[in-house]
Amino acid sequence: MDTIASLFSFITTPVSWVIVQFHSMYGAIFGPDTGWAWGLSIVSLVVLIRICLIPLFVKQIKSTRNMQALQPKMKAIQERYKSDKQRQSEEMMKLYKETGTNPLSSCLPILAQSPFFFALYRVLSSIANGQTIGVINEDLLASARQAHIFGAPLAAKFTDSAEKVASLGASLTDVRIVTAIMIVMMSASQFFTQRQLMMKNVDLSVKTPYMQQQKMLMYIFPLIFAGMGINFPVGVLVYWLTTNVWTMGQQMYVINQNPTPGSKAQDAYLQRLLKSVTHSGEVKGRRRKNIVKVIVAKGSDRNENERRFFVGLSKAGFAAQADGTVIKSDTLVAEAEGGAAARRQQPKRQTKAQRQSSGAQQPVAKDSEEGSEPAADEATTSLEKKPQDSATTEAKGQAQGDKPQRGSRANSGGSRQGKSGQGQRKGQQRPKHPSSKK
Repeated sequence: MDTIASLFSFITTPVSWVIVQFHSMYGAIFGPDTGWAWGLSIVSLVVLIRICLIPLFVKQIKSTRNMQALQPKMKAIQERYKSDKQRQSEEMMKLYKETGTNPLSSCLPILAQSPFFFALYRVLSSIANGQTIGVINEDLLASARQAHIFGAPLAAKFTDSAEKVASLGASLTDVRIVTAIMIVMMSASQFFTQRQLMMKNVDLSVKTPYMQQQKMLMYIFPLIFAGMGINFPVGVLVYWLTTNVWTMGQQMYVINQNPTPGSKAQDAYLQRLLKSVTHSGEVKGRRRKNIVKVIVAKGSDRNENERRFFVGLSKAGFAAQADGTVIKSDTLVAEAEGGAAARRQQPKRQTKAQRQSSGAQQPVAKDSEEGSEPAADEATTSLEKKPQDSATTEAKGQAQGDKPQRGSRANSGGSRQGKSGQGQRKGQQRPKHPSSKK
């Protein structure tokens, strides 16, 4: 660790100068030799650094979202050019360039603050060894060695010996209890920060290897920092715990105000926005209008959360506009009610047999209407021939008394043949010549 810290010795003077300036301010309130003055100086250093890193943090969020959205395309490129690594790399770089994504942007905040971290580690190590560094002179060095945070010296470590801790005016038990608690808090804040990102601000509808990697890092990073924490001075633990808490709070704010599309955080945000619009009748704030404007511009590409938001607006009688505002529309409510009424008034669905029977009855009725007169003629003809047929049947019944039913059926068949034969003879008759006598 000392070797790595020596690489950033060029920044130790600016870091020590910032700490001394904050110490002079807090020393006037709490006393120059107190742990509060030196501890708050380190906390203020973290806050100053993180404020300067906010633009990089915003880039990190955008890069993380872009990487999540590009995972399906990246996987398709890997499958397509799996035998040609050079072409695969070229297509990847082309994809990054077209979408404006930088894979290293997600690591920028950590890389940017690492020099300050190692510079602070070098300053505190010099204080523990009784050496001046940067702008910290002999008087400031003696004041820093006397400063204790909850009974633990500012420059003490968990792995220090009892003699070294005693030289700083503390007991080994106090140092190890304080450092152990701070290491647990540092690792827990790191875990909950990553868990908050994975559980609330990730599009769960897209399953990509990137999500699995982030899930593994959620468990690995706290363990790594816990192992490294036993070699950190108390002042460095204060620095790292403060930056973790800052990151967790900053990320919580970003998730609540600008969530990732398709995530649980976006659903909660849109429901809050819907409640606000329903209550006030307008979209308040430029940022909220921009969000509604982006959702309107998506059209059919909206995700489930965004479609649910628009359905809620329609039910409340509002219509979103292209500029991000909403207008009151009674037509939407009327259409919704009319559609519901139309659905209620729909006739009952018929079975296949019912549809076939109703379809068969319609042509029969039509034929009966069109051919009503021929049907009457046929009925008259049958009535005229009925006595003859009955007489014939009765005569044959007397001749064949033993089989009346069979005879009747035969006679009925004969009558049908007679009718058909009569019809056939009538069809074969030739018309009479006009000169012939009637």
